[in-house]
Amino acid sequence: MTPPRNLEPPPPTVEPPLDLVRSGGEERYLAGPQSRLAELAWTLRVAWQFINGFRVLHFVGPCVTVFGSARFPEEHAYYDLARRLGAELARSGFTVMTGGGPGIMEAANRGAREAGGRSIGCNIELPHEQEPNPYLDRMVLFRHFFVRKVMLVKYSYAFVGMPGGFGTLDEVFEAATLIQTGKIKDFPIVLMGSEYWNPMVTFMREAMVGLGTIDAADLDRLTVTDDPAIAAACIRDAAIRQFGLSYRKERRRHWVLGERRSVPPPSRHGRG
Repeated sequence: MTPPRNLEPPPPTVEPPLDLVRSGGEERYLAGPQSRLAELAWTLRVAWQFINGFRVLHFVGPCVTVFGSARFPEEHAYYDLARRLGAELARSGFTVMTGGGPGIMEAANRGAREAGGRSIGCNIELPHEQEPNPYLDRMVLFRHFFVRKVMLVKYSYAFVGMPGGFGTLDEVFEAATLIQTGKIKDFPIVLMGSEYWNPMVTFMREAMVGLGTIDAADLDRLTVTDDPAIAAACIRDAAIRQFGLSYRKERRRHWVLGERRSVPPPSRHGRG
């Protein structure tokens, strides 16, 4: 574990050039068939978002993605919980990745930076709520939710669900679905805030397991806790036991691809 480093202002937002992200939004594409040329252009813009995300996030290290509402203010107990969680994850050597916005996302990123860890945001263009928080070492701005969700999953070894709304539930249950269907390995899913999550877990146990729409084993993959230390230990143990994470040298960067160091690395985990 690397000792805490001095906090510095986050670098500029990383956005695809030529305004490719903003031209031609999802709302138009999802409205129905477009001309062949328009749909080809939209596909290329989406492909560019993926490529840009891959290049920016390739060297961020093993991540834990924290999902949660953008609406909790700094004085809220859940904000404090997420902040302490971010610090615990950073001290365990993980990069903390969030949606890059305010509320729970800000709190988790803040805790990670204050503990000397690495803090990453995958932000999304929205009409409200989604201004980037000031505790990010690196941020990527996406136009499309589905591209952003791929990035939040691709680089993570575990997922933490804090209290939130439709978006948080969508993200948590998509991760659970990917694990259930074997698209990703049995990554830990930790639900922080038992008072918030227990009614939903009870519903899933009584209604969904009861009716056979999910198996009891699917529910057993969820860990509910209010203790950031327990959450971090659960994730750390699973990362070592299941995925063989170990300390190693950072991946080599290739100058011909325009790759350069931009975020000082904390503990260097890698696939064993």
